[in-house]
Amino acid sequence: MMSDERPLILVTNDDGIQSKGIRSLVNAVAPFGDVVIVAPDKPQSGMGHAITVNDVLRLNDTRLFPEYTAYTCTGTPVDSVKLGISEVLHRKPDILVSGINHGENSASNVLYSGTMSAAVEGAMENIPSVGFSLLDFDADADFSSSEWAVAEVMKRFLKHDFPKHTCLNVNIPQLPVNEVKGVKVCRQAKAYWEDSFDKRHDQFGKPYYWLKGEFNRSDRSEDTDIWALDHGYVSIVPTQFDMTAYHAISEINAWEF
Repeated sequence: MMSDERPLILVTNDDGIQSKGIRSLVNAVAPFGDVVIVAPDKPQSGMGHAITVNDVLRLNDTRLFPEYTAYTCTGTPVDSVKLGISEVLHRKPDILVSGINHGENSASNVLYSGTMSAAVEGAMENIPSVGFSLLDFDADADFSSSEWAVAEVMKRFLKHDFPKHTCLNVNIPQLPVNEVKGVKVCRQAKAYWEDSFDKRHDQFGKPYYWLKGEFNRSDRSEDTDIWALDHGYVSIVPTQFDMTAYHAISEINAWEF
């Protein structure tokens, strides 16, 4: 539970600081605390938990958010979080929020998502962190239902102790606010991409490839994020960075190393 003082909120994303989604996120969280923005200077979708190790990083202040302290980062979403903490705030924020992503991050999409990796980085630092995503890839998407969902989540977790070393993966259906049925806390669906590549040739006859594929949404159990989203609910999946397969430890020990 937060103190009575206004919390310091670090805002980031993976679609870049120019995206409509981050503007909507800032609008939604501003009533709840003091906002500082550090976000990539260009789209970084699909970067996962990548960090920059073979190039320099730069922070530049931006006039895109004149009412706030705001910087662009030349690196990834996780770079933005690390630099935001170390070089902008010089302390851990009270809250970290990432998004609002243009496109869903349900099921296994969380593994590729820069939006969620920024939130996971916050969880690693034991900062209450939430990643928000809207099921709409349109650059001019309507984020009114997303701003409602952000406010609903913020109001509740500010009243309670946030789970340690855990972040929330919040996905919002592409519906008007009055058609959203509510919020469900879910598990991550066992769904994945069936990848394929479109092979083409450039003007010199050399091959190149475009990644494509179909998202296998076969796990539609009623406790999953996919079910919730398909039925008009905002889904919340508590997410952790500990990827240990605890159920397999005894099985692997039986191999008798």
